[in-house]
Parts: sequence; structure tokens; C-alpha cells
Amino acid sequence: MSDQVLPDPVVETTGVRELARDLVVIPDRRVPLVPNIGVIGGEHSVLVVETGLGPRNAETVLAFATEYARGRRLLLTTTHFHPEHAFGAQVFADDATFLLNRDQADDLRTRGPGYLEMFRGLGETVARRLEGVELATPDVVYEREHELDLGGRVVRLRATGRAHSRGDQVVEVPDAGVLFTGDLVEAGQFAIFPWFPPHDTDVSGTRWLAVLERLAAGRPRVVVPGHGDVGGAELLTDVRDYLALLRDETWVRRDSAVSEETIAEEVSALMIERYPDWTGREWLGRGVGCLCAEHAG
Repeated sequence: MSDQVLPDPVVETTGVRELARDLVVIPDRRVPLVPNIGVIGGEHSVLVVETGLGPRNAETVLAFATEYARGRRLLLTTTHFHPEHAFGAQVFADDATFLLNRDQADDLRTRGPGYLEMFRGLGETVARRLEGVELATPDVVYEREHELDLGGRVVRLRATGRAHSRGDQVVEVPDAGVLFTGDLVEAGQFAIFPWFPPHDTDVSGTRWLAVLERLAAGRPRVVVPGHGDVGGAELLTDVRDYLALLRDETWVRRDSAVSEETIAEEVSALMIERYPDWTGREWLGRGVGCLCAEHAG
């Protein structure tokens, strides 16, 4: 996050995009701290992916999903525990079944309070959106993979293992070839250097790269990033290739016993030259630091 004043991270249900039959995305509109939100329908159930930041945004999402469902059962899941993705789940408590992978549920319980305080410090507009947040407890917790039968459509929830967070989860809709990645990918014209927060030791550059390699091998037709424009499988390979280059350029300098400060300066300059349109440059040095710590040997 930078020191700039953030715009109000409000979810708006205008411009909803249909990706396949009975499958839509409420777009982020390229507004920071607004995620892409999925609504996936089957014959008897509808799954919502992400809540938006705080109760008022979640109320907007719930109202849209309820109208969209037209009497069908509602389910909710989130791709990871970060506030703009999961800190509205309490609003769904009386209307939807909340499902999470175990690592994400643990993240929400143990790390959620700290992230709530951290995000409140990002500015007045963010703090207002977080008023009244109560961290929700999931109704269903699974270990590694869980299949949801929505009625004529199966959706797969799959824990990826530690990467952007310890509890990352992807949501796959096989019949439509659609993959929701959460912040494993932030892409399109809103491309951002992957977030390596300085205080979160669960983030792993090498594991993140391995996860993206596995996801890219599945060649989904449509990829919905956590933030940014919906695209194809190239969104996965773009971030994969970036992380591979970041790792390689960091490790070759680490092997030469260059100081970490010098490594960060040199690698950051190289990455900015290679990806001049990407934002979030403040995370480059943190990414180098993470990969230095994970350096083989």
C-alpha cells in the first residue's frame, strides 16, 4: 500500500459482466481495495465468491446475489482472509452457508484482528467501510479440496497451499472453464507487482511461483483475478513469468554475495524497466527480501 489517499472502496453492481451461462462477475472497476466478486449459479444453489470490504459492501453483494438467485440456496466462499475479500461475511450469516479451507479459516481467526487494525490505518474511507466488522466463523471447513454441486454444475474449491497467504484458495468452474484466483493474480490494465507485506512471514515467493505453474498447466478459458481485468490463461503466465524472473535475478546476485540492499536496488530497477506499466513498486524490495530469505542453500 502507498501513502496516497485511497478512494472509497465501494462495491457497485453496475457493469456486471456475464462470463458464461449463469455466471457473472461484479467488477472491481479498477478501484483499490475493491475485489472482483463472482456469482455462480446452478439449478438449486448460487455461490458468491468474495464479500467486499466491510458490512455495507457485503450488504450490496448480498442484495444482488439474493435477487440473482431468485429463491435458490445461497453459499459464500472467499479466496483468502484479507479484508476486502472476506471482512463482510458476517452479513451473510442468516442467508448463506459460509465455506472455507482450513488454513484460510485459521488465518481469518488468528490474523484477522491484526489485519483489521492495519487496514483501519489506511485512511478514513477504508476505516468507515470497516465499521462494525465482526469476523465470521465458517459453517463448513474443508481440508484441501471440496466439490459443490449447485445443481447441474459442480464448482471445485481448492486450497493451493502457502503463497500470497497461508490459506489461499482458488474456485474452479470446470464446465465454463472459469478460474477465480484471488490475489494470486492481480492483472489486466490494473497489473500490480505481487504484494509481499513486510510483516507477514507466511507469504512465499517460491511457493507462489509453484502454485501459478500448476494453475497455468490447467489452461483455464477465463481467469478472474483478485483485482484487475478478467482475461485468459495469459494472466497466470504473466505473473508466473514475473515471479520466475524476480527469483532468478535475486538468486544470481545472492550467489555473488551482494548485499540485500544492493540486490533490491538492482532487481527493482530491472523489473520497473521490464514492467513499466505495473503499479505497486513499493513491493519490489519486499519481494526481493522474501526470495533472499528463501534462497536455496
